[in-house]
Amino acid sequence: MRAIAETSSLRVVDLGRIGYADALAIQRETHAALVAARESGAGDAPMTVFLLEHDPPVVTVTKRVGAAAHVLASDAVLSAHGIEKVETDRGGDVTYHGPGQLVAYPILDIQRLGLKVHPYVRWLEQCLIDTIAADGLVGMRDPAATGVWVGADGSAERKIAAIGVRLSRFVALHGFALNISPDLSHFGLIVPCGLARPVTSLAAELGARAPSIEAVKQRVAAWFAREVDARLREVDARLREPRAE
Repeated sequence: MRAIAETSSLRVVDLGRIGYADALAIQRETHAALVAARESGAGDAPMTVFLLEHDPPVVTVTKRVGAAAHVLASDAVLSAHGIEKVETDRGGDVTYHGPGQLVAYPILDIQRLGLKVHPYVRWLEQCLIDTIAADGLVGMRDPAATGVWVGADGSAERKIAAIGVRLSRFVALHGFALNISPDLSHFGLIVPCGLARPVTSLAAELGARAPSIEAVKQRVAAWFAREVDARLREVDARLREPRAE
């Protein structure tokens, strides 16, 4: 566990490769500490973004009606591939996490950032769009589906990043997963996010030009450090505006 970016309001921490249960425990502990600091009146505590890869690989299933049916492989087949299956409390449907995929878990007080849930999800999408733009890829939103997509002629054909969040007491948990060089065959064991559409990665789109996961971590860390501070300044400026009589 090491900090790879830090400001007065945010720490971006690299957890390396970590199992899903261990990462979830760290999220919950950090979430509880942030909420407790806010409610104690001790002032604004620094927020945290965790960056990691999940190893062993895992299929996560939400409590959404019908989500479990989107796991196409039996438990025995998943086990044969070394893949765990766990129930999760985030939003969304079924997704896969594994080595070669950069996962970000921002534990952020979205009220402090002046965001509500849907604008927060759009904000995370913008992080992903900006991140892959450095490689010349045009990331797109799909009005009918959360996440970031790529494709020819402006069409959202292939999903390159998934988003699933949970809010508790105005503090976010979970986050996004950007496919850099995962085993894409593993996505065939599920219906990713409940959508029968292709999944891709930076490696699949760019070949030898694809960046390393460490390089992408640095981009994402820099984005959050910059944009969290920018949002806090914007909120502070709004609060200082004189009220109309």
